[in-house]
Amino acid sequence: MQPALIETLGFAAATLTTLCWLPQAVQTIRTRDTRAISLWTQAMFASGIVLWLVYGMLIASWPLIGANAVSLCLVSVILAMKLRHG
Repeated sequence: MQPALIETLGFAAATLTTLCWLPQAVQTIRTRDTRAISLWTQAMFASGIVLWLVYGMLIASWPLIGANAVSLCLVSVILAMKLRHG
């Protein structure tokens, strides 16, 4: 497979898996309802995203860096709302 095609595949996957958090973040901000969200799951997921982000930086993979930076922002908003509003 050609490197450009592999990179495009990575960006497509990163875009889809990152954008899936946008509706949840918007819904959480809008309603402030976090009852159905597990604090521990969100915290562990955010920690995993940080590790993927560091890994992406170490191997200089822009799809990993971009996707995980944006995902971390979205998940951090949800996590902060969960901590603030229980």
